[in-house]
Amino acid sequence: MTGMTESELYDPARFPAFAVTVDLVVLTVRESRLSALLIRRGEEPYSGLTALPGGFVRPGESLGEAARRELAEETGLADLPVHLEQLATYGTVDRDPRMRVVSVAYLALAPDLPAPTAGGDAADAHWVPLADVLPDLFPAVGAESRSEGHPPFAFDHARILSDGVERARAKLEYTPLAAAFCPPEFTVGELRRVYEAVWGVTLDPRNFHRKVTGTPGYVRPAGGTTTRQGGRPAQLFTRGDVTLLNPPMLRPSTETSSLRT
Repeated sequence: MTGMTESELYDPARFPAFAVTVDLVVLTVRESRLSALLIRRGEEPYSGLTALPGGFVRPGESLGEAARRELAEETGLADLPVHLEQLATYGTVDRDPRMRVVSVAYLALAPDLPAPTAGGDAADAHWVPLADVLPDLFPAVGAESRSEGHPPFAFDHARILSDGVERARAKLEYTPLAAAFCPPEFTVGELRRVYEAVWGVTLDPRNFHRKVTGTPGYVRPAGGTTTRQGGRPAQLFTRGDVTLLNPPMLRPSTETSSLRT
């Protein structure tokens, strides 16, 4: 038909329909263990299986808005100080049995968060130590320290969760993101335990202290001390103003378990 613009000739029915979802990898350090916020699905498909918080993006809603809404609806964790960034996009043809679904995953990091409250299509929401559900990523954690009996993951959420852990581990090497797991004022020992929990290794305290305090702009003295961890008073620090660590905090292997210089 002549005289019509390209937009007027466009017919949406000519193209297959698909949905967009957001999935959330929410990580925190609880009792010195890296833990993820997981739900138990209360609806089909995969009812009863473990999954990440998430859901379909609504019309007129941005991806970031959908991520924050799902975090609030499925877990009750709303208006909390979390670091939120896009992780990756997952679009395998058969990843969802209902229809073609493309998921945009987000990584959220925060200090020790409260117990979640399940909602939406989640039958349960809880914090789970990652060594329990992704043992291959935490070989240094002994089997005697792990819980058993977690059901398998729905969809491709095990892969998304693994990708989120690896992103967090990598970012701890070259950014000050580890401080996102700490309270506003923290000790070097508390910061070290974040690295140990996320990386799954044991770090030498003196070497770590030297690296952290010797990295320009990483931390700055807060002007006080604390005894909340017992023992002698420890100096308190706050996060500095750098966005990249120079030199980086290189991740050791699980065999050496010490901070490289």
